[in-house]
Amino acid sequence: MKNPHGQTHMTKNWLALVMTLGLAAAALGVSTTAQAQEVQITGPLAGAPAVRHMRLYRVNRFNLVPGVGYTLQDEFARSLFVGLEANYHFLDWLGIGIWGGYAAGQIDTDLTTQIDAFAQVTDRNRLSVPSAAGFNQQVGRILWGVSAHLIFIPLRGKLSLFQAVFVDTDLYVIAGVAIFGLEERASTAPDGVRDASCDRAEATGLSSAACLATQTARAGRVTPAPMLGLGLSLYANSWFGVALEWRAFPFSWNPSGTDEAGSPRGNFPDGQIDGTDSRTTFNHMFNVGLIFNLPPDQQSSE
Repeated sequence: MKNPHGQTHMTKNWLALVMTLGLAAAALGVSTTAQAQEVQITGPLAGAPAVRHMRLYRVNRFNLVPGVGYTLQDEFARSLFVGLEANYHFLDWLGIGIWGGYAAGQIDTDLTTQIDAFAQVTDRNRLSVPSAAGFNQQVGRILWGVSAHLIFIPLRGKLSLFQAVFVDTDLYVIAGVAIFGLEERASTAPDGVRDASCDRAEATGLSSAACLATQTARAGRVTPAPMLGLGLSLYANSWFGVALEWRAFPFSWNPSGTDEAGSPRGNFPDGQIDGTDSRTTFNHMFNVGLIFNLPPDQQSSE
């Protein structure tokens, strides 16, 4: 005999299973459909740009940026620059430009001042520092620089001061090539022979006049360098603004004017000042400039 109560119980189980599977399928179907949907804007905002009547400060305009700046993180001497930058933007987010600057002044760092005051001259470092008091005369210095670069403007907007004063601003990136004029300690042995004047000083225990003369002998040099930078433009009106800019440019030189290299036999120091004593440094500069836009009236977006 069949148990009617057992059949009823099995039927209820099958109905519960079918309903559970159905609900799961419906939920998956609704989830898939929702993920694939796109929000369609209708009405007066359909097809409208993100910003209307945005002031375009750069497109089809020249800007001239006279400014002042100084080098950063120098070990021995900082250069104070005056310069001029000229740019042209064929798009509001892309342009080209040139820059030139001259070091109107030099400032010795605290390290140079301490070496001048406290360095000890021994037989081993007599060529590197013939006289402690004259160390600031042998350090390398940046005299001038010029560059050609691309300008990319990824961000534009407004900055506010205490929610009271608002200025249009943009963040820009520059990348290009530069040439710098340097002044370094002159080579003490252009023929590759160990410097004899300081050898005699080592033998006698005195700094000879010839050895001291190598400390103040200078040589100019021009070196190329890649250049990278980041800047912020703050616009007071359509034709005038302020630029805050950081630049970086690595090159090889001998900023201390000391004997840094060893001889082929491994002896250190090698007893001469020349190009082998150079090392690559990552140089930095910060500039503040005034922006003058030409023509004075800017365009606006739709």
